[in-house]
Amino acid sequence: MMVPVALLLLGALTAVVAPRMLARADWPEREPVVALWAWQCVVAGVLLCCALSMVLSAAAAWQAVRGHVFAPAPHDVVEAYALQAPGPWAAATAVLLACGGVWSAAMLAREIVRARARRAGSRAELLVRSPLLPGEEPGNNRLVVLEGERPDAWWLPGQAPQLVITTAALRRLKGRQLDAVLAHEQGHAQARHDWLLYCSGALAIGFPQVRVFAAFRDEMHRLVELAADDVASRRFGRLTIALALVELNEDRGVFGPCPAHQAHVPQRVHRLLAARPRLTAGRRLRLTATAALVPVIPVLVTFVPGLRALG
Repeated sequence: MMVPVALLLLGALTAVVAPRMLARADWPEREPVVALWAWQCVVAGVLLCCALSMVLSAAAAWQAVRGHVFAPAPHDVVEAYALQAPGPWAAATAVLLACGGVWSAAMLAREIVRARARRAGSRAELLVRSPLLPGEEPGNNRLVVLEGERPDAWWLPGQAPQLVITTAALRRLKGRQLDAVLAHEQGHAQARHDWLLYCSGALAIGFPQVRVFAAFRDEMHRLVELAADDVASRRFGRLTIALALVELNEDRGVFGPCPAHQAHVPQRVHRLLAARPRLTAGRRLRLTATAALVPVIPVLVTFVPGLRALG
């Protein structure tokens, strides 16, 4: 009956140690896509620890659950998990973790519903500010130009993502800067960064006391921008996208001594201008494989008693 406890301890250890290791590392800014993968693996590992601990605790507390979980397993495997004499905390742990799983699903559903409502409102506003011409159908235009005095560009996710840019941005952006901004927004759409933001936001809102989920949300917002910057810079150069960011944001006070908001924009510009080289392909592969081990370890811990019994 020690496996559920070991899984919970492993999940807590992962939630504390892994974010600190990622925060101290110098490679996430150089390889934001690998960093996105690493953060997803960390959170998946934490959630997997909780899910597996819930299943084993429920199997220990209730015979009916045990019969379903270990139905095809030999008797020696069941004996190896010592589920016949559960402690008084087994049922409470299973119920608590199950409630956490239901709450996570509810938070994700709420986040998706809210995002769809915001997206529908934005599309309705677009139709008002940029009405369709005769013969046009909603969603057919991949690029929408709006009249506006503020230079801005953004993308609307969905089944038919749309890129929106204001006329002020068209006037401010020079040369290939417009192409770089469009490539940046297309990078968001192609990688479906909106789903990463939905999931990370749902976990952070649902469990505000769990620091790893708050860090996950903050890093997702930061890393998706860096990843999209890299998509644009590979096509049009780092200097081009850096100048485009300056043109779009210099009137908002983000480059002042005390930026009120969007303080990440100067950091993105400095990163692009620094032009630090990418990691070697071998190191990227090693980091990707190491991150993939994080959710694999809880599975191995879960199956060790059964494998020993079979061996």
